[in-house]
Amino acid sequence: MKKFSWRGLSIIIFICVTAFYLAPLAFPGLPEWWAKNKLKLGLDLRGGMQILLEVDTSELSVADARGAVDQNIKIIRERIDQFGVAEPSIQKLGEDRILVQLPGVSDFAAAENLIKKTAMLEFKLVSPMDEAKRVLDAIDVNVDNNLSMFPALLELDKKDRKILAGADSVAADTIKTGDGIFSSLFRPGDREYEVQFDNVRLVQDLIADSLFQALVPAGWQIALNKIDTQTPRADRSLYVLSSAVELSGADLAKAKVEYGSASSTDPRIANKPYISIEMKRDGARKFEKVTADNVGKSLAIVLDGVVYSAPNIQERISGGRAQITGQFTSAEANELSIVLNTGNLIAPIKPASTSIIGATLGSDSIRSGSLAGIIGLIAVVFFMLIYYKLAGFIADFVLVFNVGFILAMLTAFGATLTLPGIAGIILTIGMAVDANVLIFERIREELDGGKTPRSAVDAGYKRAVITVWDANLTTLIAAAVLYQFGTGPIRGFAVTLAIGIIGSMFCAIVFVRSIFDNFVVTGTKKTLSI
Repeated sequence: MKKFSWRGLSIIIFICVTAFYLAPLAFPGLPEWWAKNKLKLGLDLRGGMQILLEVDTSELSVADARGAVDQNIKIIRERIDQFGVAEPSIQKLGEDRILVQLPGVSDFAAAENLIKKTAMLEFKLVSPMDEAKRVLDAIDVNVDNNLSMFPALLELDKKDRKILAGADSVAADTIKTGDGIFSSLFRPGDREYEVQFDNVRLVQDLIADSLFQALVPAGWQIALNKIDTQTPRADRSLYVLSSAVELSGADLAKAKVEYGSASSTDPRIANKPYISIEMKRDGARKFEKVTADNVGKSLAIVLDGVVYSAPNIQERISGGRAQITGQFTSAEANELSIVLNTGNLIAPIKPASTSIIGATLGSDSIRSGSLAGIIGLIAVVFFMLIYYKLAGFIADFVLVFNVGFILAMLTAFGATLTLPGIAGIILTIGMAVDANVLIFERIREELDGGKTPRSAVDAGYKRAVITVWDANLTTLIAAAVLYQFGTGPIRGFAVTLAIGIIGSMFCAIVFVRSIFDNFVVTGTKKTLSI
């Protein structure tokens, strides 16, 4: 009697857990603490994006290159987790490739930008205008002497000479404007230079060109400010920066998004989002010294070679707190805080390929997978009913609970259902039926031998349980191996299969047996429909 009571209690727990985690699928109006336990769908069912990344380790030593990919994967995972993507798949492919799958993501551009951003944060002093003019003059001389290295500038120089020659009727080779070809791309402003929108692309390309960088005087760096996404065709500011890094991302403790009040006197943050940053202890000391030594100068906050803000230092700043402004949208500010908090990539990465999987494809996959599962389930149900009669009906009844249990456990563990996972469910249906077939055939043999229904059930289960355990245990081991060494969808298949195996063994050995013992077989029963 005690055995039956424990069996009944386990069945009640089984049914209650299944119902609890399946309820959000059927009843959307449940409380939030309950409704959040919802089955997650994978990339192939829900849609999303897949990015294949290449890691550039050419600038690293052999020893650093080995760990660069693994460290980049860690940083990318942290960024995606903070971005809010459920169940991303991040895999290392070969020596220098990373495959990222993001199910359910809708803002593809933001996700890709977040992943590939190097996040190299640096604090650098801005050169005063007089010093900047000397640096730019030196660049002009170097560029003019090596104009053939820059086809775009060479073509621009030819056009300028032709225009001036035509206007003044002077030989083109005798014309000098007083400025070099590079300086002709921008004009001086109050604290920095202004690049007209039509010249922005050319200036960007030059700054990124290693040949141009070699012509910049030692100790200096040319950089543009962050583009204003609200006015993308606006002019850009050009800065001449000291190449010395006063502080870096390594000195940063944390960053968070804040919103300036509408009454703020600072137009950069008034009613706008900005990034509040806090330095580590050593970083705070360095920041205080830098601000104390450079009162009246501008300190640029540079991320991946782009100046986000360059506030003027009014006084010494203690406490290690600063702000990054830059006409952010809320999404941009959130993205920037994520990359600052997760650190910079060890080695730069670039997308090798990007695939967008739409929701329509996901719906088609769900429809096809569900149809296959339903057809398979119906076929199994009819076979069991026809061949095993009442016993088959019991097995079919319990089988429904087994499928529900798989979905419930996927929800409880926060796992993701993928198309291979649906295949795992279909395979589990077959294995669950196989366990019942083994047991029913043993019971039939005992009945044919002249035993009473009670004795036949007891003996049949005793003979078949060992076989069921062996068959399912070997499959469970295979599922564990697939999970350990597999990737992506293979893991999803392994998880679903493992849960299904555990559920089918419980249903066949405990659930069906309990129904037989308590409702089918009685002490006076002479026959058994099986």
